[in-house]
Amino acid sequence: MLLTLFWGLNWPVMKLGISGFPPLTFRTISMWLGLPVLFAASLAMKTPLCIASRHWPELAKLTITNMIVWYVLAILSLQSLSSGRAAILGYTMPIFSALIGLALYGQRLGGRQWGGVGAAALGVVLLLWHELGAVSGKPWAALGMLTAAAAWALGTQQLRRTKIEAPTLAIIFWMTLLTTLVMSALAVLFERPRWVAPGPSAWTGILYNAVLIIGFAQPIWLVLARNVPPMASSLSVMLIPVLGTVSGALWLHEQLHWQDGAAMVLMLAAIASVLVPARTPAPVDAPETGQG
Repeated sequence: MLLTLFWGLNWPVMKLGISGFPPLTFRTISMWLGLPVLFAASLAMKTPLCIASRHWPELAKLTITNMIVWYVLAILSLQSLSSGRAAILGYTMPIFSALIGLALYGQRLGGRQWGGVGAAALGVVLLLWHELGAVSGKPWAALGMLTAAAAWALGTQQLRRTKIEAPTLAIIFWMTLLTTLVMSALAVLFERPRWVAPGPSAWTGILYNAVLIIGFAQPIWLVLARNVPPMASSLSVMLIPVLGTVSGALWLHEQLHWQDGAAMVLMLAAIASVLVPARTPAPVDAPETGQG
């Protein structure tokens, strides 16, 4: 619930934060401030952060798909999209996850899971109902967000199957550090001439992301992704684009329509499809046997 709340509200928070502030630099500062939060969590939980050198190549692969592509493309695409549209396109991830699981890993989905994917897909279509014209006017931004969602879906599948022999928090810490270094290099290369002192909106977004996203939501998500089947973890966060759309409407005056309410019902159905336990048949009593 907290993951959904923090991530859902973060879309308008980020949109406000990068208004007049370089987006890659915004993300970079957030991550540098979030790293001490992760380190403090590892100390509090007495989690060792060592990862054997033989696992470094796989760690790098996981970092690219789970963090780097998503963090770079999502924040750049958000510049040209409304917060609601960006959230909707970003959370096409469960649909990509189902297709990648089927194509690359032979993952078989039950009827209820396919129903959840279908409900999520229809919900996305409804949320985009009044946005298609605006999105088609920003094709590169929309394509960037969809690419980020596909990479994130692939990363979720990979993390579930990782052979790295280390606590999940250790993997998260080193992926975050590697991503922070990449983001720092990109910010210096492409945004240094645009650097300015962060204003109140930028600082609010930076601190929100450092503590609640980098320090809490991202680790919780990656723990789910590693320990819960990919479709269950993916569909379980489908309420986030609904929350992002509604909060964007309230804070940024992005217009809502009846399709948003219908999409919310479909998203809840998608979540229920993987979170509600399947019924198990009641045991049948063995027939009594008599003597004589």
